[in-house]
Amino acid sequence: MTTLRIAVRRFDPFARAMTAQFADFVATTGTQATLDAVELDLNPLHATLIGERGLASGEWDVAFLNTDWLAEAVAGDLLEDLAPHLEHAPIADFPDAWSPSLTGLQRFCGGFWGMPYHDGPECLVYRKDLIVAPPTTWDDFHALARAQHDPAQERYGTVLALFPDGHNGLYDFCIQIWSRGGEPFDADGRADLTSPQAHAALDFLRNLAGDTAAIAPDCQKLDSVASGMLFAQGKVALMANWFGFAAYCDTATDSKVNGLVDVAPLPAGPGGSSVSLNVFWVLAIAAGSRNKSLAWDFLRHCATAPMDRLTTTEGAIGTRRSTWADAEINAAIPYYHRLEWLHEHARAMPVSPDLARISHIVDDLVTAAVTTNRSTTELLAEAQARITR
Repeated sequence: MTTLRIAVRRFDPFARAMTAQFADFVATTGTQATLDAVELDLNPLHATLIGERGLASGEWDVAFLNTDWLAEAVAGDLLEDLAPHLEHAPIADFPDAWSPSLTGLQRFCGGFWGMPYHDGPECLVYRKDLIVAPPTTWDDFHALARAQHDPAQERYGTVLALFPDGHNGLYDFCIQIWSRGGEPFDADGRADLTSPQAHAALDFLRNLAGDTAAIAPDCQKLDSVASGMLFAQGKVALMANWFGFAAYCDTATDSKVNGLVDVAPLPAGPGGSSVSLNVFWVLAIAAGSRNKSLAWDFLRHCATAPMDRLTTTEGAIGTRRSTWADAEINAAIPYYHRLEWLHEHARAMPVSPDLARISHIVDDLVTAAVTTNRSTTELLAEAQARITR
């Protein structure tokens, strides 16, 4: 019997949804196959798929890929182009059933490299039992975090995901720049980290991270998942994080803030406006897979409306408009329909095979900013020089 091997980003809802979707795939199609889904944290996932070329060696058939990694994987000849599969065995309502923002980032170099699977742009996530009016500026965000900070009640104002995994360090930094009217990348995708807006962005992050009267302790040990779980434990009043964590915290049976969560646009900085970030997860087929037809059949199954809805009901975030507008889902999560608005106001990272390298340099930049007294100007110049080299 054929075994389909899938590398999955470690997050319980992903594993649950994938297992349920494969069981439905087998039951619906009669396919004789089994699933081997291996859960990996971000750095090990990138390492096995791309760094160690597991996508080319035949080790994996299907992989969760962050859209930021796609250009690097394509440049390394690690992915199967899905365009021929879409032509020969199409998905009936593709791409109209998806927001254009979820079908464009994986279309470049003449190919289509991944089917959208898990969505949820960054937004403001807050406790509606504690906060009546969400902040609209970053200064107000910081002030409100201080007002809600109460370690005696084991509740912190806010949290940052500062674990250097090539993920939220870059994202938070870019959002701060964009929301101040700046651009972290030029028109050709080259990083520009020395603008006045970049300076103000890093100053804000280092000041917030160092404010023990506003923020949870040990943020350098927390990635985006761990910070989201801290919110689910009732220990955080508000945070800038992925939409998916709001939905999870609002509905998970083990969440202590079940039914107490709401979302709003991210705050704006001086001279800028609210902006979200469009980074999502796709299912891609490994170039070295010996089971590409089976893999495509499974990807097509996951893309159907019932399976996309199942992604949501298992605790992740579906990508189809039908799921976003679903009456039962919006009854359980009243802000689910706002995904359409968030995507209309979302920015995206440049399509670049160098993005993973840049992200780790920005990780080092942010880490140095929150752990040393070196000047912001010096840190930014050093990071820019490393990127240029």
